[in-house]
Parts: sequence; structure tokens; C-alpha cells
Amino acid sequence: MQKPIISLLTAGVIAMSTVTLPAQADSRDYRRDQYRDYQHDSRYDKRRGYEKSKKSDRVRSPIIHRGDRYVVEPHRIRRHRDIVVVRPYGRLYGGYGHYYRDDDAYKWLAFTAIAVKLLDNLNEQQEREHEAAQIRATMAPIGETIAWREGNASGYVTATREGTSSSGRYCREFQHEITIGGKREQGYGTACRQPDGSWEVISTGR
Repeated sequence: MQKPIISLLTAGVIAMSTVTLPAQADSRDYRRDQYRDYQHDSRYDKRRGYEKSKKSDRVRSPIIHRGDRYVVEPHRIRRHRDIVVVRPYGRLYGGYGHYYRDDDAYKWLAFTAIAVKLLDNLNEQQEREHEAAQIRATMAPIGETIAWREGNASGYVTATREGTSSSGRYCREFQHEITIGGKREQGYGTACRQPDGSWEVISTGR
């Protein structure tokens, strides 16, 4: 049986596009996890945690939650090219993974939206190791666990499902886990590849 995932196409006009992915072997009910779209106002909304400087400056938000909502402070949101880079938790720095320049990391910058609170307890190098695992998971076989460890922190990223959107984009769902100091937290996200090779995160959750 196949299940739909709803994706966000534009900020000005919200249109629905389905991504058909094979059902997982476990018993999770994906109908319960229907993704909700958000169209943000032109000003910062503390409840939604998003800011746009003016009405004409319309951008696409990668944050569509299927779990607890979190507030993103304005200083944790920036832009590179046409990508909205959101770091809800953890250290703030340029690039992603082992790519230290935004221009080199642009294909994966949107993955910063898939986040868990435990990132606040990681240093930059630990965060980058986690991100490097996320990059590898975009190319790894479905179900393969990409593990990482740096100091007292460890974790993994796994691509759990894949499919094609109604607009023809290739999409993957990811699960990641971070462990530090005996604490463990998991996060989930779905991303679709854009024509330029970059990824757009269309859903996140915990």
C-alpha cells in the first residue's frame, strides 16, 4: 500500500504535491503523519518562528512539522542563493558537514532544518560529523545506517524510504539519532532533490 506525503511548492501560493513512497515494514501509520503546510506572514511571528523583511521578499520555508513545533529565532535563519538556511539548535557557522563554505555546501544547506534539541550540547566538530553522515545518507542504499562518532557524542543517519513526487522530483525520508552524555534523541525529515542538485526539506519532526 502506498502513502502520500504533502510537500510545499511556493511561499506565495501553497499547492499540494504528493510523494509516493513504499510503506515501511514497521506498523507506523503514515496517514496520522500527514504533513501540514505553513504560509508565513511578512513579519516575524514568534509562534511560527520565521521572519521576512518585507512583503515583496518572498522566500520558501523548509519547515513543515509532523511533530512538536519549535520556535526559530531570527538570528538562526539566513539565506544563501535561494536557500533558506535554518539552524534551530546547535552552533551557528557557515557551510555544512566537511564543506566549510556555503558555495561548496549549497546542495545540503537545507538539511539544517532537520534538527533535535541535543544539538545544543554538541560542539561544531561534532555537529559537522553528524552533517557529514547526513550527506552520505543522501547517496547510501535505503536502510543503510551511516554512523558517526566524535568525542563523547555519536549518532547515525538512515535513509528509510525513497520515491518520486508528482512533479518528478526524487525524494527521500531520513531518520537520525544523536547520543551524548547518556541522552538520546531522534529526528525525522523528508527532502526532495531540486533541478540544480540541491535538496529541499519538505517535512521535519521528532
